[in-house]
Amino acid sequence: MADSDHSSHDATTSVDSRGDNNNSQDPKLLDFSEDEETLIARMYTLVGQRWSLIAGRIPGRTAEEIEKYWTSRCSEWRMNRET
Repeated sequence: MADSDHSSHDATTSVDSRGDNNNSQDPKLLDFSEDEETLIARMYTLVGQRWSLIAGRIPGRTAEEIEKYWTSRCSEWRMNRET
């Protein structure tokens, strides 16, 4: 019986930790330095949507973070610039 209590606690803990991880990524997504923004734009010009290659040039960033940044900030900027 103690084992079943323990396993349900582990399931709850893993759900909570996944939720915490998602929340901690949102502020980081918005906090790109000016140097990172410039590098992302330059790398995108050179290699396109090869997010993992771009992320490899920016320590501490994942390909998913780079892609989210690009699609949320830069795509919006490009649309405004074209109009």
